[in-house]
Amino acid sequence: MAAKASKTTTAATGTAGGDRPRLLLLDGHSLAYRAFYALPVENFNTVTGQPTNAIYGFTSMLANTLRDEQPTHLAVAFDVSRKTWRFDEYPEYKATRSKTPDEFRSQVELIGELLDAMRVPRFAVEGYEADDVIATLASQAEAAGYEVLIVTGDRDALQLVSEHVTVLYPTKGVSELTRFTPAKVEEKYGLTPRQYPDFAALRGDPSDNLPGIPGVGEKTAAKWILQFGSFAELVERAEEVKGKAGQNLREHLESVKLNRRLTELCRDVELSTGPDGLAREAYDRPSLEVVLDALEFRNPNFRERLFAADPGAALDDAVPVAVGGVEVDGRVLEGGELPGWLAEHGAGPLGLASVDAWALGSGGVSEIALASGAGPAVWFDPARLDEADEKAFAAWVADPARPKVLHNAKGAMRVFAEHGWRVEGVTMDTALAAYLIKPGRRSFALDALSVEYLGRDLAPAGAEDGQLAFGTDERAEADALMAQARTVLDLGEVFAARLEQDGALELLRDVELPTSAVLARMERHGIAADREWLERMEQQFAGAVQQAVKEAHAAVGHEFNLGSPKQLQEVLFGELGLPKTKKTKTGWTTDADALAWLAGQTEHELPVIMLRHREQARLRSTVEGLIKTIAPEGRIHTTFNQTVAATGRLSSTDPNLQNIPVRTDEGRAIRRGFVVGEGYESLLTADYSQIELRVMAHLSEDEGLIAAFTSGEDLHTTVGSYVFSVPPEGVDAEMRRKIKAMSYGLAYGLSAFGLSQQLGIDAAEARGLMDMYFERFGGVRDYLQRVVEEARVTGYTETLLGRRRYLPDLTSDNRQRREMAERMALNAPIQGSAADIVKIAMLRVDEALRRQRLRSRLLLQVHDEIVLEVAPGERAEVEALVRQEMSGAYPLRAPLDVSVGVGDDWEAAAH
Repeated sequence: MAAKASKTTTAATGTAGGDRPRLLLLDGHSLAYRAFYALPVENFNTVTGQPTNAIYGFTSMLANTLRDEQPTHLAVAFDVSRKTWRFDEYPEYKATRSKTPDEFRSQVELIGELLDAMRVPRFAVEGYEADDVIATLASQAEAAGYEVLIVTGDRDALQLVSEHVTVLYPTKGVSELTRFTPAKVEEKYGLTPRQYPDFAALRGDPSDNLPGIPGVGEKTAAKWILQFGSFAELVERAEEVKGKAGQNLREHLESVKLNRRLTELCRDVELSTGPDGLAREAYDRPSLEVVLDALEFRNPNFRERLFAADPGAALDDAVPVAVGGVEVDGRVLEGGELPGWLAEHGAGPLGLASVDAWALGSGGVSEIALASGAGPAVWFDPARLDEADEKAFAAWVADPARPKVLHNAKGAMRVFAEHGWRVEGVTMDTALAAYLIKPGRRSFALDALSVEYLGRDLAPAGAEDGQLAFGTDERAEADALMAQARTVLDLGEVFAARLEQDGALELLRDVELPTSAVLARMERHGIAADREWLERMEQQFAGAVQQAVKEAHAAVGHEFNLGSPKQLQEVLFGELGLPKTKKTKTGWTTDADALAWLAGQTEHELPVIMLRHREQARLRSTVEGLIKTIAPEGRIHTTFNQTVAATGRLSSTDPNLQNIPVRTDEGRAIRRGFVVGEGYESLLTADYSQIELRVMAHLSEDEGLIAAFTSGEDLHTTVGSYVFSVPPEGVDAEMRRKIKAMSYGLAYGLSAFGLSQQLGIDAAEARGLMDMYFERFGGVRDYLQRVVEEARVTGYTETLLGRRRYLPDLTSDNRQRREMAERMALNAPIQGSAADIVKIAMLRVDEALRRQRLRSRLLLQVHDEIVLEVAPGERAEVEALVRQEMSGAYPLRAPLDVSVGVGDDWEAAAH
């Protein structure tokens, strides 16, 4: 906007929720410059070579600030040139600043285009700096009753801080902002905001080429202002300042007076509009899409944050509020009415909600609600169904031609099975769909998804912590559950469109939904447990724990609590004087890595004893958990989770079977407690050999690595022969160990430092080992580089089946977060593809078992291993079936190899 109109402004009208209107002012040049240096320019370029790091960082910060601060009014100010009124007074002003990088200069105009598309007013006034424009608008707005927020990296703006003016100052790139209120300014500098220009004049500012007083730093400058009350008073009484500092002050009075004039911000710049003309407007969406596409900002998380801040979108998303935030056309069904309702509405998709399905309850289904696409919803109590009702519902829920939309379909399948109902025809699971859209989110609760995607709060009036309350008022319960069913149906439509757009709808329908059905049956089957054996193991580990306690006390010479980090710190670093580990907020760390490091650095026995104590205590806790979960019929029923690991791997809880070590003697002993159940002959285990490395070979298309897999030789020996340039028989155990760690490390995004830690070698040797590996397997190196570069542009990685892992931190200005995201980008396609292949294998095995009408059944899937319970007389057929279906799960260039074992217990069936 040009600077022409009057400086006056009228009182603000129209507030947010009855509060003061809130004006957000941004110093465009200052923030864009910080973003430029916070994000590596080499990581942000269009195909034409246009740098975009400053644009990305600035826009990301703007989107976050709009989200967090919710301003009603908004403007951005830019500098025009360095020749301002300050330059006229002092030609050396900012003369020491280096030339603006060409890569930055080209981005400022593009930021302007982006702001125009967002309909954000921007100012650039000849002869003035952006801070002067901001000071003018802030002063006008404060006088007119606004709350003002200023985002700038220039500390001179602190003089504007007041009760209703806050400065948000970037402290780490542009990702973290510190709020400077009057109290914060006083806490930081010991001065009021009004005194800040006096302080800055005395201190000087090297960045603006404003010289300070020799020998006078910030502490002395602040002391003088506090002593004399103001800069003007200090100048008037300069003779009273004693010593060398006083002499220097008097000798430099003219320069600090000039500093004071230049530091004061102008508050009367003539602008084309005042604060009232800065009310936020809806984005020009088509224009903004064009700008974002031209900049190649394809990261969906970035776009989602930006568009979520569109004030026009907020208006479009408003919904009427009724029961739980949802208008429900529903009724409570009486006995005999369900068949007719299903006949009328059950042909199209129905949203289905059940109280027990959400909680994985047991003992029957207590309440059910259905919502149809045409609008009406119904609620009924299964306990009140007559024979015709139950027959109609059982037929509908088991009909694969009747589409059903659920949230947590696996839970519903497991609960309904207890009632004798089989669930088929699930076309959408809103929990799984939300997981595929945002696999990194922490919660997939229905109420949270409803708020985020539909703008509806499901919690009924009076509900605590957003939770639906059941067991009090039947009609309220019915209304709440019908609101859930309606929300599930509506979310299903939103998610189906999004997954279709992302190319992940087939992944949901062909892999995740069928996997839910298989897992539900596996959870119901459970696995038989030998209680006596597990109790014996628990006693053994308990004894080992007590023995370690005695040894630790003896090693130190007195008793102490091994479970107390504070007491352990005092013993290790105080009494024993062992080398200090990493410092944390609570003292020197005593975690497992630290204890292992201490064990290698010192000959004292306590670190080794502590490691053994912790391992035995963990094993005891694991076995205790297993014993507690043995059901009355003698089986353990774990719960499998599809929405926990962002890579697509399954996890388990209650109990967590992945806690059981696979390669230790103790872990193998625990597995002996999982046995074949009554009426079955044996357990069969099967998994893939080196599946992650085979996926890496497939994705990288490295001919050497593929050849190593197809040679029939031991993989790590063959690869070691290539890397170390020795014949296979010349690869010793140490070489093989290094190659194995290297290969798996690359598949899991391990850095040279991480490899050095794992192998116990220095980082230089680890880097050299990686260089040797990449020299032989250049395709792997090129693939790993390519996957990170592509993910930085798109914002996500993708598995062979199209499972996405979104990694917004790839563009973070925080180095640690960015490097962590890069490691995830390396790992996600490999580990995620392996997880997808294992799920396909499970589905193929389960389908083949049922197709051939075998009694044998799937029980567990842990660490990429599947466990089956084999019926008498079916072993040979099941083993052949498992090998065939698993090896054919996906056509990799490095063919899948399946290992199978059979035995009376899980350990005996190892292979």
